Amino acid sequence: MHIYQTRATDFQAEATALRSKYDRYSWVRLVAFFGGLGLTILMYTVHWAAGSFFIGGFLPGFYHLMQWHRGIQKAAEHAERLAAINLAEAEAMEHRFTSFPDGARFLKTDHSNALDLDLFGPHSMFQMSCRATTAIGQERLAQYLLEPASVTDIAERQNAIAELRPMLDWRQNFQAHGLETADDPKHLDLLRAWLHDPNLVLDNRRLTIATKVGGWWFLACLIAWATLVPWPIFVLLLIPIFWVLRKTNEQVSRIHLRTAYAEAALAAYARLMEQIEKQPFTAKLTANLRSKLTANLSDKLTTLERSSSFQVGRLSHIIRQLNLRFNFFAIFFNIGSLWDLRYVLKLEKWRTDNRDNLPNWFDALQEMEALCSLAGLWHNNPDWVLPVFDDTNHLGATSLGHPLIHPAKRRCNDFSMATRGHIKLVTGSNMAGKSTFLRTVGLNVVLAQAGAPVCASELSLSPMRVYTSMRTQDDLSESTSSFYAELKRLKVIIEAVKAAGNGGLPVFFLLDEILKGTNSVDRHTGSAALIRQLIRLQGGGLIATHDLELGRLEAESNGTVENLCMEVEIRDGKLFFDYTIKPGVSKSFNATLLMRQMGIEV
Repeated sequence: MHIYQTRATDFQAEATALRSKYDRYSWVRLVAFFGGLGLTILMYTVHWAAGSFFIGGFLPGFYHLMQWHRGIQKAAEHAERLAAINLAEAEAMEHRFTSFPDGARFLKTDHSNALDLDLFGPHSMFQMSCRATTAIGQERLAQYLLEPASVTDIAERQNAIAELRPMLDWRQNFQAHGLETADDPKHLDLLRAWLHDPNLVLDNRRLTIATKVGGWWFLACLIAWATLVPWPIFVLLLIPIFWVLRKTNEQVSRIHLRTAYAEAALAAYARLMEQIEKQPFTAKLTANLRSKLTANLSDKLTTLERSSSFQVGRLSHIIRQLNLRFNFFAIFFNIGSLWDLRYVLKLEKWRTDNRDNLPNWFDALQEMEALCSLAGLWHNNPDWVLPVFDDTNHLGATSLGHPLIHPAKRRCNDFSMATRGHIKLVTGSNMAGKSTFLRTVGLNVVLAQAGAPVCASELSLSPMRVYTSMRTQDDLSESTSSFYAELKRLKVIIEAVKAAGNGGLPVFFLLDEILKGTNSVDRHTGSAALIRQLIRLQGGGLIATHDLELGRLEAESNGTVENLCMEVEIRDGKLFFDYTIKPGVSKSFNATLLMRQMGIEV
């Protein structure tokens, strides 16, 4: 945490110094303006040519002074964002992640494991790892967590985050530029839809000509009115312009609706793309992402024009000009030059050149943001490791811990099991840590298959799909009891295990207190039947239970069922938990003591 606190202090000091410098030079700028104004007047009193010559030099000089002064302000704002980033990271090192997005919008309760493994929401895996600042970057990180990647993709991601991990300055500067982004997935969807709309102006020769001559026609009409014709004739001469505007207004409005609200997001995306373009990378994936930002553009363009940052910035600029439709005075721009149609034509020309490029550029940007998130996760947890994949249908871990538990409170376990045709039953008393252990295993497998580091000193595994049934709840909207909801969930898992036997990825299931909504006899009978069925289907996984009688299945299973337990000790009337996984069936009980401590007379 010390490095982040130090960096936060340094960046805040830099921001303060820049703010002070900006304030000092505000006076210089003010003096320069009034001094230049006074000298301009003086020069014009001497001779109009002298005044014109002076103002021709003063205006560009004053413009550059304003840009330089604005640059100081931008640098101060950037330093302030870097200070805020480091303060947030210092809090994250204490497992306080509230400064980062929680990804709740990505949670789907019918997903195979997202709800039970705390992938999204407050204090979730997404919130712990996410450093993506754009909506599309956050979406890609969510995809990483929701869908297991191929072994090839995992290897490429691992190499990429290994390269990005030590690049703290670059990653934080990239993140700070991204904090200027205010994008909305709905606006981006509209923009993507616009990419496939038909052209309004580009494919209409008359409208194309109108955009070229409209301004000159208005100028000719203005000159005629000023010199020859009365104003009624002038108004009549403008009828062709009004007709074109009225004829195309509805279609232009539709185009504007598709693009208008993406303007600010595109400007921010262009700045982020520029950061990627300027940074050399050596890992295969990061290098490919960088090259993707300059691919498929005409060789006739300059090097600058062939960059995605230039092209996306140009698209943002065109949309910003079309957004003058929001201004009351837009009507005068349209009468004077057919402003809307001119910029619709520019939009359509840009789309013709870049229709296929823009999705690829978005893809490269969001992929880089997701990779930076995983690199930051590893940087903040240097004792975590990258997992190793093989095809042995085996899961083995050393010092496996729950990523979301603070290291000072985390208890790690060694663990090993086959992932096909093998079930481990975990018994233990209340609060012994059974559910947390199941989530520990499941969450680390999800991280491994996202290409991320895992909370262990070693982890080896084969590709698999993780299914869970741990937090099934009733659904009043469907008149579904919690017991029936659990049965539906178990059916999904059984079907997935069957499908895996037909060449799919093996299913690794995590079941917590199965059939808890029925009586003890039905519960035991049904649980035993379910376990035998899952074994026959070559399923593999962990089942946590209070039903100690299920432990007898180990004797009849010929090694396909194994008992594990998590025990609790009572010392001087107090409970002591070590959260350590051990072989065998649990022999400890604590419900009575807990009830007494709650004031229930037993």
